Amino acid sequence: MYEEPYRWVEAITNRRQYLQDQLKQGSPIVAITYSDGIVILTVNRGTPKLYEIYDRIALAGMGHPADLEKLRFQMLDLAHVEGFQRSPSDVTGARLVKYGIAPVVKDAFEEIFKAPYISKILIAELGEKQMQDHFVRLDYDGGFEESTTTAVVGATAEVQSHMSTYLKTRHAQLGESLELVFNAALFTWAIGSLYQNREATLQDESTDSAVQDTSPSFEFPDEQAIQEHLQTVCSEMTLECAVLDRTLAGPSKYRPIPLDAVRSMLPATLKDKVR
Repeated sequence: MYEEPYRWVEAITNRRQYLQDQLKQGSPIVAITYSDGIVILTVNRGTPKLYEIYDRIALAGMGHPADLEKLRFQMLDLAHVEGFQRSPSDVTGARLVKYGIAPVVKDAFEEIFKAPYISKILIAELGEKQMQDHFVRLDYDGGFEESTTTAVVGATAEVQSHMSTYLKTRHAQLGESLELVFNAALFTWAIGSLYQNREATLQDESTDSAVQDTSPSFEFPDEQAIQEHLQTVCSEMTLECAVLDRTLAGPSKYRPIPLDAVRSMLPATLKDKVR
């Protein structure tokens, strides 16, 4: 009888490691606010990862496509029921996460006889003004974190920390230009991708944590190295970008950025690589 709690803790620990292994090849997500709205960016392998949930709310996800679809449909249902029974102004990203899908994801993670959701998602909500823009990041275990101004999602907490640090130190002053914000998001995505690749390589080389802990610390690569990585990635995968646009007329503010517009904002070395 006394062993049961320890078995549950061990099972949860194993489940957490399993999910981290499954997510390490996922594509990071970057979202940044600016005067006219919110830019959300990721890269996919053929399955879209950016979606409109409600008039001013968007979802971005990394993980298994089937699990992301389940969570997306649950959020869509919750948002429209809330909007119908109450009012559109009552539909917020925080409510959808905190009282909607976060408990579902937490239950699935902690119930060892159920399959967990192999996913991490980001909810972006557009405010009337830039200072009112809001992000909620939901982890695979049901834990969530709120932020303003910027938000990043990576396979691990370390990846997210490096992405956030890079964004703050290298792109502290983004200005009002969509092109500047887009490129800041793109380069931050590359930092997350490079660090995830590094973590995966170290894990493949050795499973000894002591060896991994003594590995060289990660240093931000220069712009040329980042562009070389982006050239390789963008020639094999699809760059996906959307904007929650404050300037759009009507209730729906979600606007996918078409490929031609994406190319026009890219550095010259990447214009012919993106597809």
